Amino acid sequence: MSLTISSGPLSGHPPETVNYRIDGPAHKLLMHEFPRRVRARFGGETVFDTVRAVLLHETGLLPQVYVPLDDIRADLLRPTDHHTYCPFKGTASYWSVDAGGQVAENAIWAYPEPNAESGWLEGYAGFYWDRMDEWYDEDERVEGHMRDPYHRVDVRRSSRPVRVLLGDTVLAETARPLLLSETGLPNRFYIPAADVRQDLLEESDTHTVCPYKGTASYWTVAAGGRKLADAVWSYPHAEGDSAAVSGYLSFLHDELTTEVGSPAEPG
Repeated sequence: MSLTISSGPLSGHPPETVNYRIDGPAHKLLMHEFPRRVRARFGGETVFDTVRAVLLHETGLLPQVYVPLDDIRADLLRPTDHHTYCPFKGTASYWSVDAGGQVAENAIWAYPEPNAESGWLEGYAGFYWDRMDEWYDEDERVEGHMRDPYHRVDVRRSSRPVRVLLGDTVLAETARPLLLSETGLPNRFYIPAADVRQDLLEESDTHTVCPYKGTASYWTVAAGGRKLADAVWSYPHAEGDSAAVSGYLSFLHDELTTEVGSPAEPG
Protein backbone atom coordinates (compact mmCIF):
# COMPACT_ATOMS: atom_id res chain seq x y z
CA MET A 1 0.00 0.00 0.00
CA SER A 2 2.80 2.41 0.81
CA LEU A 3 4.34 1.80 -2.60
CA THR A 4 1.26 2.37 -4.74
CA ILE A 5 -1.14 4.64 -2.82
CA SER A 6 -0.95 8.11 -1.28
CA SER A 7 2.55 9.51 -1.89
CA GLY A 8 4.34 6.18 -2.34
CA PRO A 9 7.02 5.92 -5.06
CA LEU A 10 4.73 3.87 -7.36
CA SER A 11 1.62 5.99 -6.72
CA GLY A 12 0.07 8.33 -9.25
CA HIS A 13 1.54 11.31 -7.36
CA PRO A 14 4.97 10.37 -5.97
CA PRO A 15 6.57 12.89 -3.62
CA GLU A 16 8.72 15.76 -4.84
CA THR A 17 11.08 15.47 -1.87
CA VAL A 18 13.42 12.94 -3.50
CA ASN A 19 16.72 13.18 -5.36
CA TYR A 20 15.68 10.70 -8.08
CA ARG A 21 13.01 10.15 -10.71
CA ILE A 22 11.47 6.81 -11.70
CA ASP A 23 11.36 6.64 -15.48
CA GLY A 24 8.46 4.72 -16.95
CA PRO A 25 4.69 4.82 -17.42
CA ALA A 26 2.41 6.68 -15.04
CA HIS A 27 0.84 3.32 -14.18
CA LYS A 28 3.58 1.11 -12.74
CA LEU A 29 3.80 -2.59 -11.88
CA LEU A 30 6.12 -4.33 -9.45
CA MET A 31 6.02 -8.05 -8.74
CA HIS A 32 8.02 -9.79 -6.01
CA GLU A 33 7.98 -13.06 -4.10
CA PHE A 34 5.65 -13.48 -1.14
CA PRO A 35 7.84 -15.03 1.57
CA ARG A 36 5.36 -17.46 3.18
CA ARG A 37 2.99 -20.34 2.43
CA VAL A 38 -0.43 -19.21 1.14
CA ARG A 39 -3.63 -21.25 0.86
CA ALA A 40 -7.23 -20.62 -0.21
CA ARG A 41 -10.25 -22.86 0.43
CA PHE A 42 -13.68 -22.97 -1.19
CA GLY A 43 -16.55 -25.40 -0.80
CA GLY A 44 -14.58 -27.43 1.71
CA GLU A 45 -11.68 -27.95 -0.73
CA THR A 46 -8.19 -26.47 -0.83
CA VAL A 47 -8.07 -24.66 -4.17
CA PHE A 48 -4.35 -23.98 -3.94
CA ASP A 49 -1.52 -24.44 -1.46
CA THR A 50 1.75 -22.79 -2.44
CA VAL A 51 5.05 -21.44 -1.18
CA ARG A 52 5.63 -19.75 -4.56
CA ALA A 53 3.03 -16.96 -4.46
CA VAL A 54 3.93 -13.42 -5.52
CA LEU A 55 2.54 -9.97 -4.78
CA LEU A 56 1.80 -7.60 -7.64
CA HIS A 57 1.96 -3.92 -6.67
CA GLU A 58 0.08 -1.71 -9.13
CA THR A 59 -0.35 2.06 -9.06
CA GLY A 60 -3.47 3.07 -7.16
CA LEU A 61 -4.40 -0.50 -6.18
CA LEU A 62 -3.90 -2.77 -3.20
CA PRO A 63 -1.28 -5.50 -3.71
CA GLN A 64 -2.70 -8.59 -5.43
CA VAL A 65 -1.67 -12.17 -4.70
CA TYR A 66 -0.80 -14.20 -7.80
CA VAL A 67 -0.31 -17.97 -7.64
CA PRO A 68 1.54 -20.30 -10.04
CA LEU A 69 -1.01 -22.09 -12.23
CA ASP A 70 0.80 -25.36 -11.51
CA ASP A 71 -0.10 -25.00 -7.80
CA ILE A 72 -3.87 -24.61 -8.42
CA ARG A 73 -6.22 -27.62 -8.37
CA ALA A 74 -7.01 -27.93 -12.08
CA ASP A 75 -9.84 -30.40 -11.36
CA LEU A 76 -11.75 -27.64 -9.55
CA LEU A 77 -11.48 -25.08 -12.39
CA ARG A 78 -14.01 -24.45 -15.15
CA PRO A 79 -12.97 -22.11 -18.01
CA THR A 80 -15.49 -19.40 -18.90
CA ASP A 81 -16.07 -17.11 -21.86
CA HIS A 82 -15.36 -14.04 -19.75
CA HIS A 83 -12.37 -11.87 -20.72
CA THR A 84 -11.12 -8.45 -19.65
CA TYR A 85 -8.44 -6.19 -21.06
CA CYS A 86 -5.81 -4.25 -19.12
CA PRO A 87 -3.59 -1.91 -21.17
CA PHE A 88 -0.71 -2.58 -18.76
CA LYS A 89 -0.99 -6.37 -18.50
CA GLY A 90 -2.94 -7.65 -21.51
CA THR A 91 -6.08 -9.74 -22.05
CA ALA A 92 -7.17 -11.87 -19.09
CA SER A 93 -8.93 -15.23 -19.28
CA TYR A 94 -11.17 -16.40 -16.42
CA TRP A 95 -12.09 -19.60 -14.61
CA SER A 96 -14.84 -20.45 -12.15
CA VAL A 97 -14.16 -22.65 -9.13
CA ASP A 98 -16.49 -25.65 -8.70
CA ALA A 99 -16.11 -27.38 -5.33
CA GLY A 100 -18.36 -29.02 -2.73
CA GLY A 101 -21.49 -28.31 -4.74
CA GLN A 102 -20.71 -24.57 -4.86
CA VAL A 103 -19.53 -22.42 -7.76
CA ALA A 104 -17.50 -19.21 -7.55
CA GLU A 105 -18.10 -17.57 -10.91
CA ASN A 106 -15.10 -16.04 -12.68
CA ALA A 107 -13.12 -16.18 -9.44
CA ILE A 108 -9.70 -16.61 -11.07
CA TRP A 109 -7.97 -14.81 -13.92
CA ALA A 110 -4.66 -15.12 -15.73
CA TYR A 111 -2.86 -13.53 -18.67
CA PRO A 112 -1.96 -16.37 -21.09
CA GLU A 113 -0.13 -13.89 -23.34
CA PRO A 114 0.74 -10.88 -21.21
CA ASN A 115 2.16 -7.68 -22.66
CA ALA A 116 5.88 -7.81 -23.28
CA GLU A 117 6.63 -5.35 -20.46
CA SER A 118 4.77 -7.58 -17.97
CA GLY A 119 5.75 -10.93 -19.45
CA TRP A 120 6.69 -12.23 -15.99
CA LEU A 121 2.93 -12.63 -15.27
CA GLU A 122 2.77 -15.63 -17.59
CA GLY A 123 2.05 -18.78 -15.64
CA TYR A 124 0.44 -16.96 -12.70
CA ALA A 125 -3.20 -16.46 -11.76
CA GLY A 126 -4.95 -13.95 -9.53
CA PHE A 127 -7.94 -14.64 -7.27
CA TYR A 128 -10.84 -12.41 -6.24
CA TRP A 129 -10.37 -12.43 -2.49
CA ASP A 130 -14.06 -12.42 -1.53
CA ARG A 131 -14.95 -15.33 -3.79
CA MET A 132 -12.96 -17.82 -1.72
CA ASP A 133 -14.28 -18.99 1.66
CA GLU A 134 -10.97 -18.92 3.55
CA TRP A 135 -7.45 -17.59 3.10
CA TYR A 136 -4.40 -18.60 5.13
CA ASP A 137 -0.98 -17.03 5.58
CA GLU A 138 0.97 -20.03 6.88
CA ASP A 139 -1.53 -21.41 9.45
CA GLU A 140 -3.17 -18.08 10.34
CA ARG A 141 -6.48 -17.23 8.75
CA VAL A 142 -6.44 -13.83 7.04
CA GLU A 143 -9.44 -11.52 6.66
CA GLY A 144 -9.81 -8.60 4.27
CA HIS A 145 -6.76 -9.13 2.05
CA MET A 146 -3.20 -10.39 2.31
CA ARG A 147 -0.95 -8.13 4.35
CA ASP A 148 1.45 -5.92 2.45
CA PRO A 149 5.05 -6.17 3.74
CA TYR A 150 5.48 -2.45 3.01
CA HIS A 151 2.51 -1.49 5.19
CA ARG A 152 2.77 -0.90 8.93
CA VAL A 153 0.75 0.35 11.87
CA ASP A 154 2.19 2.16 14.91
CA VAL A 155 0.25 3.05 18.07
CA ARG A 156 1.65 5.59 20.54
CA ARG A 157 0.39 6.96 23.86
CA SER A 158 -0.19 10.71 23.73
CA SER A 159 -0.84 13.46 26.29
CA ARG A 160 -2.26 15.86 23.72
CA PRO A 161 -5.82 16.85 24.71
CA VAL A 162 -8.39 15.80 22.12
CA ARG A 163 -12.01 16.95 21.94
CA VAL A 164 -14.65 15.85 19.43
CA LEU A 165 -17.71 18.06 18.85
CA LEU A 166 -20.93 18.06 16.87
CA GLY A 167 -21.72 21.75 16.76
CA ASP A 168 -21.54 22.84 20.40
CA THR A 169 -22.08 19.36 21.79
CA VAL A 170 -18.99 17.66 23.16
CA LEU A 171 -19.03 13.97 22.18
CA ALA A 172 -15.65 13.04 23.61
CA GLU A 173 -12.88 14.73 25.56
CA THR A 174 -9.65 13.18 26.76
CA ALA A 175 -6.07 13.91 27.76
CA ARG A 176 -4.98 10.31 27.29
CA PRO A 177 -5.62 9.36 23.66
CA LEU A 178 -3.76 6.85 21.58
CA LEU A 179 -2.42 8.00 18.21
CA LEU A 180 -2.53 5.40 15.44
CA SER A 181 -0.29 5.97 12.42
CA GLU A 182 -0.92 3.74 9.41
CA THR A 183 0.94 3.67 6.12
CA GLY A 184 -0.74 5.79 3.46
CA LEU A 185 -3.51 7.03 5.78
CA PRO A 186 -3.98 10.11 8.00
CA ASN A 187 -3.19 9.76 11.71
CA ARG A 188 -6.21 8.81 13.81
CA PHE A 189 -6.76 9.52 17.51
CA TYR A 190 -8.40 6.74 19.52
CA ILE A 191 -10.18 7.78 22.71
CA PRO A 192 -10.84 5.68 25.84
CA ALA A 193 -14.48 4.58 26.03
CA ALA A 194 -14.81 6.20 29.48
CA ASP A 195 -14.06 9.60 27.91
CA VAL A 196 -16.82 9.31 25.29
CA ARG A 197 -20.49 10.31 25.70
CA GLN A 198 -21.90 6.81 25.25
CA ASP A 199 -25.45 8.16 25.70
CA LEU A 200 -25.08 9.95 22.36
CA LEU A 201 -24.12 6.81 20.44
CA GLU A 202 -26.39 4.21 18.85
CA GLU A 203 -24.95 0.83 17.95
CA SER A 204 -24.83 0.11 14.21
CA ASP A 205 -25.06 -3.17 12.30
CA THR A 206 -22.01 -2.15 10.26
CA HIS A 207 -18.76 -4.07 10.60
CA THR A 208 -15.61 -3.83 8.53
CA VAL A 209 -12.47 -5.95 8.40
CA CYS A 210 -8.92 -4.57 8.26
CA PRO A 211 -6.13 -7.14 7.86
CA TYR A 212 -3.85 -4.98 10.02
CA LYS A 213 -6.26 -4.10 12.84
CA GLY A 214 -9.07 -6.67 12.90
CA THR A 215 -12.87 -6.36 12.81
CA ALA A 216 -14.39 -2.97 13.59
CA SER A 217 -17.77 -2.22 15.13
CA TYR A 218 -19.58 1.08 14.41
CA TRP A 219 -21.92 3.54 16.12
CA THR A 220 -24.17 6.34 14.87
CA VAL A 221 -23.95 9.71 16.60
CA ALA A 222 -27.38 10.94 17.72
CA ALA A 223 -27.24 14.46 19.17
CA GLY A 224 -28.94 17.82 18.71
CA GLY A 225 -31.61 16.31 16.51
CA ARG A 226 -29.02 15.02 14.06
CA LYS A 227 -27.85 11.51 13.26
CA LEU A 228 -24.44 10.79 11.73
CA ALA A 229 -24.39 7.19 10.56
CA ASP A 230 -21.30 5.11 11.33
CA ALA A 231 -19.33 8.14 12.48
CA VAL A 232 -17.64 6.21 15.32
CA TRP A 233 -15.78 2.92 15.24
CA SER A 234 -13.81 0.67 17.53
CA TYR A 235 -11.84 -2.57 17.34
CA PRO A 236 -13.02 -4.63 20.34
CA HIS A 237 -10.15 -7.06 19.83
CA ALA A 238 -7.53 -5.27 17.74
CA GLU A 239 -4.76 -7.46 16.38
CA GLY A 240 -0.99 -7.39 16.01
CA ASP A 241 0.67 -3.99 16.21
CA SER A 242 -2.77 -2.40 16.68
CA ALA A 243 -3.65 -4.35 19.84
CA ALA A 244 -3.29 -1.31 22.11
CA VAL A 245 -6.38 0.39 20.59
CA SER A 246 -8.69 -2.47 21.62
CA GLY A 247 -11.87 -0.94 23.04
CA TYR A 248 -10.87 2.64 22.20
CA LEU A 249 -13.13 4.72 19.92
CA SER A 250 -12.30 6.88 16.93
CA PHE A 251 -14.44 9.50 15.17
CA LEU A 252 -14.69 10.56 11.53
CA HIS A 253 -17.46 12.51 9.78
CA ASP A 254 -17.64 15.73 7.76
CA GLU A 255 -19.97 17.28 10.36
CA LEU A 256 -17.68 16.52 13.31
CA THR A 257 -14.91 18.78 14.56
CA THR A 258 -11.85 17.29 16.22
CA GLU A 259 -9.77 19.70 18.29
CA VAL A 260 -6.23 18.75 19.24
CA GLY A 261 -4.42 20.89 21.78
CA SER A 262 -0.89 21.10 23.12
CA PRO A 263 0.19 18.68 25.85
CA ALA A 264 0.54 20.00 29.37
CA GLU A 265 4.06 20.76 30.55
CA PRO A 266 5.49 17.92 32.69
CA GLY A 267 5.60 18.53 36.45
